[in-house]
Amino acid sequence: VQLVESGGGLVQAGGSLRLSCAASGNTFGSNAMGWYRQAPGKQREVVAGITSAGNITNYSDSVKGRFTISRDNAKNTMYLQMNNLKPEDTAVYYCHARTPWGTSIWGQGTQVTVSS
Repeated sequence: VQLVESGGGLVQAGGSLRLSCAASGNTFGSNAMGWYRQAPGKQREVVAGITSAGNITNYSDSVKGRFTISRDNAKNTMYLQMNNLKPEDTAVYYCHARTPWGTSIWGQGTQVTVSS
């Protein structure tokens, strides 16, 4: 399985972006997925997670109410809708998958920059 993120960019505070994570292979629907981010000089942190069926989601407190994680298993794609962006959301955003066998897979990351 390979993961490829897209949709990052530069946006003003209060704006929106939608990230996508496209997965190769035929096991996408079996994998729990998530979005992480890493700001300069900081550790990578979890942003949101979603179960393989997409029926359960969870969010970090810092993005709850502003970000929405979703997935389309028919398209092998996961999304992160980010609204009301803040400068502190600036980071490289990574797509993550955990297979049923416990293998952890990462994408290459996409930069999100929010200007004040």
